[in-house]
Amino acid sequence: MELPLPDVPAPRAIRELPDELISQIAAGEVVERPASVVRELVDNALDAGAKNVLVKLMAGGVRGIVVEDDGSGIPVAQLPLALKRHATSKIASLNELESVATMGFRGEALAAIASVSEMAIASRTADATHAHRIDARSGELTAAARSRGTSVEVRELFFATPARRKFLKTDATELAHCVEAVRRHALARPDVGFAIWHEGKLVDQWRAASGEQRIADVLGEDFTAESRPFEYSAGPLALTGRAGLPEAARSRADQQYVWVNGRYVRDKLISHAIRSAYEDVLHGQRQPSYVLFIEIAPELVDVNVHPTKIEVRFRDGRAIHQSVRRAFIDALAASRSAEAAGIDSAMAPLSFEATMPATLYVAEPRPAYTPSFTPPVPATAEQVRLSLVQHETLWEAAPAAPAVTTGTATAALHVPLPDEDWPLGRAIAQIQGVYVLAENRHGLVIVDMHAAHERVVYERLKARLGSTTIESQPLLIPVSFAATAEEVAAAEQHADTLSRLGLDVSPLSSRTLAVRSRPALLAASDLVALTRELLAEMAQFDASSVLERAQHEILATMACHGAVRANRQLTLDEMNALLRDMEATERADQCNHGRPTWRQLDMRELDALFLRGR
Repeated sequence: MELPLPDVPAPRAIRELPDELISQIAAGEVVERPASVVRELVDNALDAGAKNVLVKLMAGGVRGIVVEDDGSGIPVAQLPLALKRHATSKIASLNELESVATMGFRGEALAAIASVSEMAIASRTADATHAHRIDARSGELTAAARSRGTSVEVRELFFATPARRKFLKTDATELAHCVEAVRRHALARPDVGFAIWHEGKLVDQWRAASGEQRIADVLGEDFTAESRPFEYSAGPLALTGRAGLPEAARSRADQQYVWVNGRYVRDKLISHAIRSAYEDVLHGQRQPSYVLFIEIAPELVDVNVHPTKIEVRFRDGRAIHQSVRRAFIDALAASRSAEAAGIDSAMAPLSFEATMPATLYVAEPRPAYTPSFTPPVPATAEQVRLSLVQHETLWEAAPAAPAVTTGTATAALHVPLPDEDWPLGRAIAQIQGVYVLAENRHGLVIVDMHAAHERVVYERLKARLGSTTIESQPLLIPVSFAATAEEVAAAEQHADTLSRLGLDVSPLSSRTLAVRSRPALLAASDLVALTRELLAEMAQFDASSVLERAQHEILATMACHGAVRANRQLTLDEMNALLRDMEATERADQCNHGRPTWRQLDMRELDALFLRGR
């Protein structure tokens, strides 16, 4: 069947486009929706040195947007020039463009907005006797009343391009986007006060505050309580912000904020670095929450790669990737139990091997659980008396309380906790060979023993790995596959890195790669898919971070096989040894798959279960 040929229009002569059409084309790149206008106008207000910015909206910004500031203002002679295309006070040469530090610099925002709306600007400088107002469409300049600063009024957005207006969402949706645009500015500039009004009602307001207080004001106290602050510096690069705890991860990536020199950006390189830092502490497809401020020398980043300035390009992207990843890894390293104990988990020794009997690594099945209940044998008065008398000696000798046996369960006599108690408490029982119960000053601690032990073993293996090589297994028959030129180049360039992962990958031709060995522990893996994934990452990101991530995936498999299995009955000494090593292990709050390893039930929650105090 023959397909119909498209109609080819008759050729036209080349000609210059009218200025208004040029501006409307530019507006299509700069002005996507009312939030785009809000972002550009707030950028200009901050560049003018404003300390207070007021945003007023009508119909979600479609019918009206007014942005007022108390900045330096625009001299009356420059008001007509401010509306011309590519007119700006921010840059004057290529050198200034390559090291621009202002929010705006392209000089096209006001002209583009004016081409698709009815716009007017009123401004007053400190030395002017009164303000002046200019109508963008007519160019008429009149006297106006306002204090120092600038007001930009935008009405009937897209009235001149009705087709664009049809693509806008409901007023509520457009309002939400406008508010989010201001929130991003507010987080980056805590020294500036912001207020948003809609239809005459106050929507949000943030007064000037410290950086930490502004984050709490904008994102909520829950975010600050469920995140850790961090600071990291490397040469001309400085990173600050907050990394959300893994257990506070969200189903959507709606609380991820990154700024470069105060400019909000969306960058795949940075997103990948952060995600890789969370890879073995997040469960499933959960999304981390974070706030990241990147300060870097302006000449090392190109901000002129996107009309809306939402994307940037770094001169040394791999160094940025490595630094961001390291900053987040360090921030997530300490567990909550280690923080409570004041332990520096990054420096604390991993004592699990020394305190845990070697037989713990061997799975020993126990009899199947039966629902029949055996009443516990109560401790005699003499047992209690002896346990109290010997308490000091027993606590120093071994991290276990005197125990009595009740059928197939193990329980501990109640002995008061010492003044310097452990964050995860002392073990008191084990449930069905799966969970360890412990008591601390707050109440009850429940530990998933396999998940907890898996994390401890995994972190110990990572510490021991260092620069050694993963054991590889030669293949009797090499696995070959068709590859792109980029994949072949990456295989040749990173042959040593692949070798340290246990992979021997070499080209058979300019379009074919052969895998001749694989990691011994990954016998069931898809070698072609694994190799392609590694080559793609090495070509785009820092090879050392890719190597580390791949090594950790292999070690995670080893840790899972080496960890104590469910239905393994532990003694109280073994349970307490596990608790102590959790307190001294990095990232002990989650297993390698991102599941939680322990949970705390305080006395208030326990009382609520039994309606005590009601």
